[in-house]
Amino acid sequence: MSKTLKLSFLWHMHQPDYGDIEGVMRMPWVFLHAIKDYYDMPWILSKFSKLKATFNLSPSLIQQLHLCSQPLKNDYFFKLWNKYPSKLSAPQREWLIKICKSPNYDTVIKPMSRFNELYNLKSFSDAELIDFEMQFLLSWCGNYLRMNNETVQTLLKKERGYSSEDKSILLHTLSVFTGEIIPFYKSLLEKGIISISTTPYFHPILPLLIDMHNVKKSNTHTKTPQNPISFKEDAIKQVRDAIALYKETFGTDPVGFWPAEGAVDMQSAAIYKNEGIQWIATDEAILFKSLGSSLREDLYKTYEYNGLFIAFREQKFSNLFGFDYRFKPADKAVENFIELIEPVASASKENTLFIILDGENAWEYYEQNAYPFFMKLYENLSNLSWCKTVRMDEMLNNETEKLTTLASGSWIGGDFSTWSGNVEKNHAWELLFQTRRDFDNCAHKITQEDSKKIEKHFLAAQSSDWFWWYGDEHFTEFALEFDSLFRQHLRAIYQIMDIQPPAAIFEPIAKHKNTASFMTKPQAHIHPMINAKPSSFFEWIGCGVIDESRLFSTTDTTKAPVQKIRYGHNESRVYIAFDGDMTRLNKEKCSLEIIIEELSESIKIKKGLREYLPGTVLSIGSSIEIALPKTIFANMQTVHLRFVIEQDDKIVQILPGYGALEIHLDEDYSSNWFV
Repeated sequence: MSKTLKLSFLWHMHQPDYGDIEGVMRMPWVFLHAIKDYYDMPWILSKFSKLKATFNLSPSLIQQLHLCSQPLKNDYFFKLWNKYPSKLSAPQREWLIKICKSPNYDTVIKPMSRFNELYNLKSFSDAELIDFEMQFLLSWCGNYLRMNNETVQTLLKKERGYSSEDKSILLHTLSVFTGEIIPFYKSLLEKGIISISTTPYFHPILPLLIDMHNVKKSNTHTKTPQNPISFKEDAIKQVRDAIALYKETFGTDPVGFWPAEGAVDMQSAAIYKNEGIQWIATDEAILFKSLGSSLREDLYKTYEYNGLFIAFREQKFSNLFGFDYRFKPADKAVENFIELIEPVASASKENTLFIILDGENAWEYYEQNAYPFFMKLYENLSNLSWCKTVRMDEMLNNETEKLTTLASGSWIGGDFSTWSGNVEKNHAWELLFQTRRDFDNCAHKITQEDSKKIEKHFLAAQSSDWFWWYGDEHFTEFALEFDSLFRQHLRAIYQIMDIQPPAAIFEPIAKHKNTASFMTKPQAHIHPMINAKPSSFFEWIGCGVIDESRLFSTTDTTKAPVQKIRYGHNESRVYIAFDGDMTRLNKEKCSLEIIIEELSESIKIKKGLREYLPGTVLSIGSSIEIALPKTIFANMQTVHLRFVIEQDDKIVQILPGYGALEIHLDEDYSSNWFV
């Protein structure tokens, strides 16, 4: 008997509702991912006639994709982008440049020579800013557009000297293109190439809306927000509204749901079942908690709970797509994946494997937005005799084992601590609870029309995305923007009720969400010995420190060797030290590339303790330490550095995790002193 494996991919596509009180999207990520990922992902799959997959489209994404056809009306970023630079206020100009500098440097900015050149400027003329805006938007154009759209191809070749007319032509072209995305999904759905599932409307953590005590049920160490209330009716509404939008969009009822963040419990499962949903999916951690065991072979079966089919995500393999394979050549990554899944195929029974992950955010860290990777992956899978890709809807035909209970938890750690427990996260929940109590107290005075408006703001404020960015687990340069959007919904509720909002709603929750939350800047000149050994505390006293572990993805905390960066300088040298688990590196096959962004060049150094350039020393031992002569920096006052650690010619980590390390070489620290 030949071995067989049913392989089911689920690509989750989602953006939170960025609409402000006027309905204008305050962030451009829906439009940008629309031209880069939302069309490209099913398009690449459709090139391979033997393959099938499932795409999860969240309702808040579908709703905003319709707005992309008129970005000058519906998107704040493009309203600014479309203006002639001299017409922008200083804050507008600064914010627009911040957005334009946000793509991944190594895989997006650096390969585009003009984009890279402009990225390193400290100030822009109007002509340079127009070029920068154009290079930014062109960098987001996906492989389909680059291969098939003449306007995009022509403007990419032009590189510089763009005009306002060029901007208008490009934006119009891309706006029209965004209107083709949903019809393309619908056509693939009708052909049976893909299944399409959805998510509760505004992407809420349904178990927390139903019962906040699920926080403790999933992890007894997580602190629950004070005085919680149940939003169970809202939870049901989130599911029903999602079903209605799906039917309006695709002409049929949805068969399955990816619960936001894979968050499940027994009560939310009952809601899905009662609303006619046939399958949901979550993480393997929930299966093992439900079974009370962690045998890997149990993961490759199919299950149901109270008549609801549940797919359990293979965590390790799914995370490889999101975090690991970007560091490997496409052929090596695909070879590794095939080697890993082959043992799952069985000759005695039909095993199943669910690969479930974000379908949009990882690819900009890959070469060419992961096009070579997916082409190689899908080609190889098409040629496997023992592996068959199937849609999630098709899995309903499988024989299933029955679960007697369903544990509470999410796809991260099997609990809810990513969205609750931290002081900031809990404060946000407590403001939401207080707003609901105030509404309940005066609901009898509010018209039905106003109640509908208020209901929408409550549902939008329940999105998991707001709580994701509060606290210290995740870093974004746009934390204050996310914070503002959350609190705007609460303020709007009070304004509709004609009640003065509590002062706390006007106060930012993410008060310290910036580099200060994980960075200490240098306080004095330093003179350490470069020997990669535990050294005197005083050698590095006054250095700057970056806690890289605070920047790791929640599911990726053990992947990278470097967890802390020390840095500083003196009159003649710049010093960098990387601390962490150096046992993960083969020191003889390890190299370090130092990228100097101002010079658009890099220094690559390898092995042992030795001189590489006059005055340049690298040592790899219990840490990695390096000294660079200031002469390298050509008398610059400020320098921005990136570091790439390679082993066996494979990238294992790019540092710092938040962007470039800024060092002020002329800082004398005379105002600082130590005792």
